[in-house]
Amino acid sequence: GGGRVAQTVAEQLAARGHEVRVQTAGMRHLPAREMVGGVDVFRTHAFRAREDRCSVPEMGLFCATSLGPVLRHCREWQPDVMHAHFAMPTGVLAWWARRRTGVPYVLTAHLGDVPGGVPEQTDRLFRLVAPVARRVWKEAAAVTAVSSFVQELAERAYGRKVQRILNGIELGDVPAPAAAAKTRHLVFVGRFNPQKCPLFLIDALAGVQDLDWKLTMIGDGLLMAATRRQADFYKLTPRIEFTGWLKGPAVQSRLAGADVLLMPSNSEGLPVAAIEALKYGLAVVASDIPGVRDVVIDGVNGLRIPVGAAEDWIARLRELLNDDARLAAMKRASWEKARDFDLARIAAQYEQVLVAASRR
Repeated sequence: GGGRVAQTVAEQLAARGHEVRVQTAGMRHLPAREMVGGVDVFRTHAFRAREDRCSVPEMGLFCATSLGPVLRHCREWQPDVMHAHFAMPTGVLAWWARRRTGVPYVLTAHLGDVPGGVPEQTDRLFRLVAPVARRVWKEAAAVTAVSSFVQELAERAYGRKVQRILNGIELGDVPAPAAAAKTRHLVFVGRFNPQKCPLFLIDALAGVQDLDWKLTMIGDGLLMAATRRQADFYKLTPRIEFTGWLKGPAVQSRLAGADVLLMPSNSEGLPVAAIEALKYGLAVVASDIPGVRDVVIDGVNGLRIPVGAAEDWIARLRELLNDDARLAAMKRASWEKARDFDLARIAAQYEQVLVAASRR
């Protein structure tokens, strides 16, 4: 999600006439430099093993291998401002480069880069890096966050004003959603990891297996094999399509033909998958966590259900899947709410912040 946001913001700024360079981690199968959507992308090999996952040691290697290139960009290309997506660790690079070259930087926090965002994974790490993190946040020319939840966490942790700028998508000309099919089409999009809770989702769907539905699960990860075994155990495999990772157009094609996005995650910043689902008029059934409250209005365009509450998930899913009129109304409400995330408007907000920071 964060990578997609960084890409779309950069491309939108380039389309508005700005010169944009991106310094990022390279991999063997990717060119060291290429133009993507009007953006000049530089990749420095950082010994990263996978595109969809980055460990803490790999983050450290990214900082180590990208420091020299970032300083060269600042000294030779002389940008007016740096935009660091993910306050940690990327913000450390921007902070160090500003100290050496004077180029101001703007931070955008996504969730896991803020204390309390994913506590079970990052709290210990944040205690270790707290002195550096405080300097990174203090010396930023401006700070933004992708959701109300991330904004609140950042302001509480670092005691400075943070501007909320929601993740955006290109709305295009997507027609209003059709009525739900008799066989409800459900979709899951994301990593198969403990945060996204795919095993819990299979358990919940086993509780409504007497209803007429099918499920598409898009993504991959550590829990893929376990999720397949769980589906086999409940004899649900014939109703589930496991696609692995798909390119953007293929994901959009699946969403365009679906009725409900299922998001049982135990933590989210502002899920891009949910915003994409709004665009195609899907009702969104998600865990009741702060990170989805900018996307899902309970009972209006979807349901927010307590995290891990299997009986509640089963009961509320059963009600929704059995109610044609209610499902149709939620699909329409999602399609209308997508306007809140229009990428052109979001890009204009980032442009305003970055231009103001460059003048400082």
